[in-house]
Amino acid sequence: MEPGREDSQTARVIAHADMDAFYASVEQLDNPALRGLPVIVGGRSNRGVVTSASYEARRYGVRSAMPTVEARRLCRNGLFVPGRMDRYVEVSRAVRSVFESFSPVVEPLSLDEAFIDLTGSERLLGPPLEAGRALKRRMREETGLVVSVGIASTKMVAKILSDMSKPDGLLYLGAEYVTEFLAPLPVERLWGVGRVTLQKMRAAGIHTISQLAASDPARLKANFGSFGAHLRELASGIDPRPVIPDWQRKSYGEESTFERDLERTSLELRRILIAHGEALGRRLRGDHVRARTVTLKLKLARPLGEGRYPVLTRSFSLERPTDDGAEISNVAVALLDRVNEPDRIRLAGIHVHNLERAEPRQMGLFEASAQAHDSKRERLNQALDSLAKRFGEEAVTRGLARAERAAPTRREK
Repeated sequence: MEPGREDSQTARVIAHADMDAFYASVEQLDNPALRGLPVIVGGRSNRGVVTSASYEARRYGVRSAMPTVEARRLCRNGLFVPGRMDRYVEVSRAVRSVFESFSPVVEPLSLDEAFIDLTGSERLLGPPLEAGRALKRRMREETGLVVSVGIASTKMVAKILSDMSKPDGLLYLGAEYVTEFLAPLPVERLWGVGRVTLQKMRAAGIHTISQLAASDPARLKANFGSFGAHLRELASGIDPRPVIPDWQRKSYGEESTFERDLERTSLELRRILIAHGEALGRRLRGDHVRARTVTLKLKLARPLGEGRYPVLTRSFSLERPTDDGAEISNVAVALLDRVNEPDRIRLAGIHVHNLERAEPRQMGLFEASAQAHDSKRERLNQALDSLAKRFGEEAVTRGLARAERAAPTRREK
């Protein structure tokens, strides 16, 4: 898509780059025998959930977050693989490196997608489409994988374009065509319009983005609060949000759905939380970051209908930020003890927030014993990190058994 010209002096140039079927593509990359076949990454049991599906599997209607039972029904010849999160993280670092070779202003959204601010890079990279082609070419050369790219003057439109360009596509829209482009699209294309908001929109007779843009602001406020005004601006093509590379915007998370529902007081649930805490500690140390706030997430095994379940969260903020998995795990287990719900647990995870760079800090005169304790803990963590890097993340744990999971651990950043 290359409609006319763009006023490069006034318009920003923002790319949204999204790897195609990332987990499944990594599996096909590492195992050539899987290439061209319907690969489905995720739990292989009846409680499993699809984490990623190759485009060969998507032709049968298989999608991420779909129950494994449904995926098997749709794609009887699908090849199910359990998933290797440590490998996906490793490849993600190479993907991020390619993004950063095009601009220092990169805002990662997950392991496999990011916004890239290309504003002012025309002299170095050429026009937007030329830069997009170069990005796709370098990604294939450096990682062996395919990325779809959308380029526009706003983050929202760039993301819509990258979604439309899949698989292996590149779309660019000049700033002067944004409102015309958005007008006929369904309102659910807007960032932030989820299932509940969409139901309210339809009840209000709003089905397209142009209808939302033309809606009465007072009516939107009555139905959606202050969020209504924000959605109306997006529908009008107004999205001034910058690409923010600030590392402080990140949070880290690890969560998994279980093969069978677990009792809240079970040892197995605590083992899972400890494993998640250890994994988060490794990731924090790898990025030279520490976290101050720990959040426990639980999904109760009480169906609400339409595949939904109640979700509980509990949080605690530490006096000092940490990158120690044992400390994160201890907080999570303590938060678990605050939960009094009688229902079994379907999913459990830990997220950490309020991040700080892991800078060496000056210890006080009376903190010698604490410093010695921290030093021992750091040496232990360094040894664990070294073993995990050499033999895999599950090679060494703090005396924990591995609990069964219905799907690969879901990892967020």
